[in-house]
Formats: sequence, structure tokens, C-alpha cells
Amino acid sequence: MRYTYQTGYALSGGFIRGFAHLGVIQSLFEHDIHPDILAGVSAGALAGVFYADGHEPHQTLDYFSKLKFFDFTKPIIPRLGFLSLDELIDFLRSHLRHKTLETLPLPFIVSATDFDHGHIVHFRTGSIAERVAASCCIPPLFTPVVIDGINYVDGGVFMNLPVPAIRDLCRTVIGVNVSPMRPEEYKRNILSVTLRAFHFMAQANTVNDRSKCDMLIEPHNLYEYGNTELDKAEDIFMQGYAAANAILDTTEPTKTSIFIRRAL
Repeated sequence: MRYTYQTGYALSGGFIRGFAHLGVIQSLFEHDIHPDILAGVSAGALAGVFYADGHEPHQTLDYFSKLKFFDFTKPIIPRLGFLSLDELIDFLRSHLRHKTLETLPLPFIVSATDFDHGHIVHFRTGSIAERVAASCCIPPLFTPVVIDGINYVDGGVFMNLPVPAIRDLCRTVIGVNVSPMRPEEYKRNILSVTLRAFHFMAQANTVNDRSKCDMLIEPHNLYEYGNTELDKAEDIFMQGYAAANAILDTTEPTKTSIFIRRAL
């Protein structure tokens, strides 16, 4: 089979745990494993788009770690959601060098859910800020993002690990799942309950897509971090970095079967 790209990254959703993506990418970079294309959902879309835009992982970490959760959203009168993502859209517009997906230096696919028609959409063109925000829009916490008259919400509703978006395009797919299945303690409030329910749903729909990766990296020490603790971004980054190093330091990409299974 002739592939369009050699290596692709598929980056999962995971809310605050998405900072672990940056640590994984840093480790992959240090092991000389670079993507030719990326696909991201929710937190993975945020991490991936900055990399595709030409920002180093530590630089992206700095952008977010200096801010607080409510710098990216604001309360609104509840109708379709409790919070608006307009501030996140403004943040992306002001920090990204490129404004549309098709102009990014690295091809990047953003996955979101078409809430009106009930299916996953893989955006390859169009305004970056709105599409990444749509991919991050957990219902009913956030109000849907409207693009061309259609309401979009988090891609994790249907596909929290976007391997299918690039599987047929890439010789090698590296999946990074920062939401592995595991029950954990949670606070008894509406935010925690909403996010817990969403995480369970998103975790369940990754089962088949995990098996389609040539390499799967899953940091497992992320459950102690609250979903609004941006001040813990550096710690989460290092968890992802350590998890990737644990695999890559014992893996020879040119020989091991886990890495080039499909290439063989």
C-alpha cells in the first residue's frame, strides 16, 4: 500500500490531562520521531495545533500555565451550556501564527462532533480557532460552537482517539491516549459529575481505535489532577514525558515490531 505520510500522531481528548501530550511530543522529538501529520480531539487538538503551528512543546506549555481556567471561558445564562468558549477562541487567534488549517506548516486534522446531525467530522480546512474550540466543547458544560450554521461539540462524543482520521494515510500511527480507563475518586458537584460522565463515554469509544495504533503511549498517573488546575501544567507535562521515555528508551523504532507492525 502506498501511504501519503510516513508518521502521524493521533492525540486524544482528556481536558487538563492534555498537557501530557506536550510532554509526549517533547520525548518523541528528542528520540528523533517527528510527525508528518497530526490529528487531535479536544485537549489533543489544542496541543497538536500549536505543534503544527511551529511552537515547541515547552513554549506552548508556557502559554497555558500562566493562565487560569476561567481565562478561557466565561459563565453565561444557561440555554445550551453553562460556559462560553469565546475567550478560548480569542486566545487561539492571538497566539497562533496561522489562521486556517490549510496554511499550517504541518497537516493537522481537528475532529469534532456535528451535534445537529449526529456524526464525527474531521476538519482539514477552515478557521483554526473555531474548529479547535468546537473540538473542546464538552456538553452541557460549554455551549456548542456554531460553524457555518451547524452546532459542534467535543469530538470525544464519538471518537476520543482520532486514529481513523489518519490510519489510511500513514505508514505508522502513534496514538497518545491521556484518558485511559480507570475509575477514580471524584467530587460531588455538577462540574465533576458532568466531566466524569463524559470521560467514561470517551474512554469507552477508544477501545477499538487503540488497537489500530502502531505505537500507543498512555500516561497512567494523571488522575490526581483537577480539571481546572492549570497551575499543575508542568507536572502533567512531565508525566507525559516520563511515560513516553519509558517506552522509547527501551524501543528501537527501526527494529521493534510494536513500532513498525503495519510497515512489515
